[in-house]
Amino acid sequence: MKTIQFREAICEAMSEEMRKDESIYLMGEEVAEYNGAYKASKGMLDEFGPDRVLDTPIAELGFAGIGVGSAMNGNRPIIEFMTFNFSLVGIDQIINNAAKMRQMSGGQFNIPMVFRGPTASAGQLGATHSQAFENWYANCPGLKVVVPSTPKDAKGLLKSAIRDNDPVIFMESEQMYGDKGEVPEGEYTIPLGVAEIKREGKDVTIVSFGKIIKEAFKAADELAKENISCEIIDLRTVRPLDLDAIFASVKKTNRLIILEEAWPFANVASEITYQVQSTIFDHLDAPILKINTADTPAPYSPSLLKEWLPNSTDVVSAVKKVMYK
Repeated sequence: MKTIQFREAICEAMSEEMRKDESIYLMGEEVAEYNGAYKASKGMLDEFGPDRVLDTPIAELGFAGIGVGSAMNGNRPIIEFMTFNFSLVGIDQIINNAAKMRQMSGGQFNIPMVFRGPTASAGQLGATHSQAFENWYANCPGLKVVVPSTPKDAKGLLKSAIRDNDPVIFMESEQMYGDKGEVPEGEYTIPLGVAEIKREGKDVTIVSFGKIIKEAFKAADELAKENISCEIIDLRTVRPLDLDAIFASVKKTNRLIILEEAWPFANVASEITYQVQSTIFDHLDAPILKINTADTPAPYSPSLLKEWLPNSTDVVSAVKKVMYK
């Protein structure tokens, strides 16, 4: 195993796949000459040249559409959004073409492409640059939605996403690009749609994904001092959702908390709550609790931002509530 940054894991995944398959290319704002806005494509222009690592104008609708068209013609594009907040400019291409083309063409066209970039909050960036879109894209049939939380998962999942014959939304975090973690030395992939138990426990199940899962680990460490054992499941893929992993854990712990960095209305946690209560209701010893951001646009003020985001204290309180402590 080697220890590398999250951004390096992303770069390795793209580069390794591009060496194997000349139909794969990377396109987006500042991905080439600048080595990526977050340096996730560092060195790729030098290795693959300007025909396969392409800088674009600030025109997400345009280059998203070019990507869809090239995928229909046998290529496997990786489209980088500087942030998924900017993907809203190109969402027509993602939803109405990438996601639906296979069905609308009667299976004549696959769209093997990846849309990737950071999602959710990243500090004092204001309301229009701090939104989580996982549940938005997961709502659309035809898209797969991946949200890794470690360098190892990022690399293995991105390689699988690039090889997938359907469009994949691959969501990262500006605040995770510098995170370091162990990554296998050799070739490996992680299948899409498979969650992972990141921490074994017996008293309560905590389901989360992306960077906010760090707050679950902090809370679990605090609760362990009080002999409360938390099982933490990292979804890794939001769609398809690994319900079997969640059901198995809840059958063991009989309690469920879902931690998600998104607004509380109609989010991923809402769907998990419905699926659990409708399928294994008799295994629950307490109501399911969701922990989300406040139901407002993201504030700019540091003190308000701290209150807006879910944190480990919120998780500790929720765990004690379902434990009736």
